[in-house]
Amino acid sequence: MIPKLPFATLSYMYQFQERIYNFGAGPAMLPNEVMEIAAAEFLNYKGSGMSIMEVSHREPLFEDVLKEAESLLRKLLNIGDDYSIAFFSGGATLHFSALPLNLLKEGESFDIAHTGIWTKRAWEEGLKFNGVNVIYDATDNKFTDVPFLDDSKLSGKGKYLHITSNNTIYGTQYPTLPKIKQIPLVADMTSELLSRKIEVKDFGVIFAGAQKNIGPSGLSLLIIRNDLIGISGRKIPVLLDYEVMTKNKSLYNTPATYSIYIAKLVFEWLLKLGGVEVIQKVNEQKAQLLYDFIDSSSLYTCPVQKNARSQMNAVFLLKDKNLDAKFLDEAEKNGLHGLGGHRLVGGFRASIYNSMPLAGVQKLISFMKEFESKAK
Repeated sequence: MIPKLPFATLSYMYQFQERIYNFGAGPAMLPNEVMEIAAAEFLNYKGSGMSIMEVSHREPLFEDVLKEAESLLRKLLNIGDDYSIAFFSGGATLHFSALPLNLLKEGESFDIAHTGIWTKRAWEEGLKFNGVNVIYDATDNKFTDVPFLDDSKLSGKGKYLHITSNNTIYGTQYPTLPKIKQIPLVADMTSELLSRKIEVKDFGVIFAGAQKNIGPSGLSLLIIRNDLIGISGRKIPVLLDYEVMTKNKSLYNTPATYSIYIAKLVFEWLLKLGGVEVIQKVNEQKAQLLYDFIDSSSLYTCPVQKNARSQMNAVFLLKDKNLDAKFLDEAEKNGLHGLGGHRLVGGFRASIYNSMPLAGVQKLISFMKEFESKAK
């Protein structure tokens, strides 16, 4: 019988509900170790007698969290002093508006490679403020591939190139990130940042929502080269103004304090594992195991071109659609949550972000094998 207490400890709750494997695209699962630390510190952070959720963003206790989060992120991605970092309340969609306002003057335009829903939304939002040049449109291949991009593919009119490096809905990913020299490369890396090694110096701007590999929803982060700050000369809403947010070290207004705290714990966890290079090898192994099984199956199929398959979001279909509902139902009963595809495309999707352990992918494959054998 559950005791009538205002709070139950995490360890007590574990006796009643085992943690499941959450393959949802986001908000996504967090590392168990991070959750346990957060639970242990929840009511009394560092002997303060308060939860970090209750600590003012102006107090040294939280300012230390914020400074450490930035320092850890710089270490993980080898970010130099020529780049600034800012944490924003709100998701990556916020930056679809902020980018043209901050990087473009009136009458200027940007290039975009359209590879999915999120580039379409960035394109549509950009048109509210400036011109947009679509240099690649994956509609032609039904979003099953990504382009090879270099300076020869640019429109010659855009002041920056916008890409989404990993597409959660369609399960595509740039196998090699573009190296653009003529104009700044701007990348929405929401669903893959910290999952593989990148060269930050190849980008003018990187932005990402937190709810995939970084922490809870409601937070996004910005990495911007300093020479791109304050160049548009436009009147920008203050909470979209990169100059204001970087100058004030993310503290112009009350930030998403608890989400930043969790992000800090995730950064610590990742460094403890060995950093981005180590987790990249694990991610490659997870994805290879899953795709190899799908390709060898007579029931499952992956619609994405092999050279463009995402290591974060593996999409697949059942060749017999009559089995779709049964597959999802039995997966849930086996502790495999969130495998349904996006509502716009259907099918199935296994999001195997950094926090998804190899054991989770192995359990998924075992379930898929057993389900296939029963379906024959």
